[in-house]
Amino acid sequence: MIKFGIIGTNWITKQFIEAAQSVGWQLTSVYSRKSVTAQQFAAQFGTAIDIYTDLSTFFAQGNFTVVYIASPNSLHFSQAKQALLAGKNVIVEKPACSNSAEMKSIIKLLRQHPNRYYFEAARHFHEPLFKTVTQQIKHFTTLQGANLTYMKYSSRYDAFLAGAEPNVFSLDFSGGALQDLGVYLAYNAISWFGYPQQATYYPYKLRNGIDGSGTVILNYTTFNVTLNLGKTANSYLPSEIYGLKEALVLDNPAELTSLTLMDEQQQSHLIAQAAPENPMLAEVRDFNEILTDPANLDNKQKMEDWLAVAVQVNRLLTHLRQTAGIKFPADELAEI
Repeated sequence: MIKFGIIGTNWITKQFIEAAQSVGWQLTSVYSRKSVTAQQFAAQFGTAIDIYTDLSTFFAQGNFTVVYIASPNSLHFSQAKQALLAGKNVIVEKPACSNSAEMKSIIKLLRQHPNRYYFEAARHFHEPLFKTVTQQIKHFTTLQGANLTYMKYSSRYDAFLAGAEPNVFSLDFSGGALQDLGVYLAYNAISWFGYPQQATYYPYKLRNGIDGSGTVILNYTTFNVTLNLGKTANSYLPSEIYGLKEALVLDNPAELTSLTLMDEQQQSHLIAQAAPENPMLAEVRDFNEILTDPANLDNKQKMEDWLAVAVQVNRLLTHLRQTAGIKFPADELAEI
């Protein structure tokens, strides 16, 4: 049985715990800055769960081999680094790092500790329909690009409009639309089309300089890919990948539940649908397969393959922010 600890006591952590418990994992340790918060959160999942308010003690004394990190973005790097140094395997919510320098430091640390596992929790990347899209694209004799849209009104935007500065809309916490919803679209583009030759981000910046929404143009040799993303409005547009006369239609590139092919005769063919389930279950199943047999070299290679994509996604996001003039305090603090 895999025993795991968590950092972060929010809705996404609850969703991850429920998925992990469904495959037999045991939650043993909860870290939060406030003891009351940790206790209230842990009470939902059992009684034999240790509570920690000091991170060093959490890693030194916690009875777990895997930690799931879902803290504010700017803390992901330092907490993952501390976990790896403490001998823990790491599952860190996207974005894994604020910038390429942080990611470079993580890779260096993994090379120094080859028995550690490190995963970026980009949940859609592990879903069956994501892989189905990859296979369907291979059937196109000509690929002519894509328009991918993921815009979802943030539950924190009302507070921002009222004058507050929630973490997800804060430069200090490496927030913004690109670092949140944009991560999904970056995974899509790199996995399906490869790394672009050129890339530019055109954001709409809010009062504090954070990007509330924006458009990314990715230039490839024979086509372009457009990414539309935002946390200040809802979009109900489907996304499309273009062949010559055919097109793949995705109901949502990040919350993919339906995939349709429009053929050369403009006829619609439902390729696949996803059954409703915890959206984090697919990634947990993949992580579980590897972590239950950590000495397996094939499992190590899977992690390396996933990590290679995560590195490219991080590189692309860092570059896009630079093109848009969006700078985080974490950029100044990053280890070079």
